[in-house]
Amino acid sequence: MNMYKFKENIILDDVKKYIDETYGSHYAKTQKQATEIIIDQGHGEGFCMGNILKYAQRYGKKEGKNKKDLMKVIHYAIIQLSQDHYQNDKSVLETIQDDLLQYDVGLRSVMSEKLNNPND
Repeated sequence: MNMYKFKENIILDDVKKYIDETYGSHYAKTQKQATEIIIDQGHGEGFCMGNILKYAQRYGKKEGKNKKDLMKVIHYAIIQLSQDHYQNDKSVLETIQDDLLQYDVGLRSVMSEKLNNPND
C-alpha cells in the first residue's frame, strides 16, 4: 500500500540522486568549497535563502519548467536546514524536543512575569 499521495517517496529518491550527482561533478567541487566558506563566514543563510528565491523565480522561465531548478531549491533548503537544525548531529526527535523546550521555557517566563506583575 502506497501511503504517499504526491509520490513523495519517488521524489525524495530523485532528490537524493540529484544531490549525490552534485558532489561528483567538477563544478560542484568548486561550488561546494565556496558554499562551505560562505557558510563558515556566517553568510550561509543569506546565500542559501537567496539561491532558493533565485531558482524558484527562475522556474518556468529559463528553459521552461526545468526540474533542475526545483532540485536546486530543495538542495539549498536542505543546506539551510542542516545549518539551522542539524548542526549538533542531533536526531530529528532531539531537535524537535529542544525546539519545544525552548518555546515552552520562553512561554513560561512570560507567564511567570505576568503573574508576578499583574499591573503591567
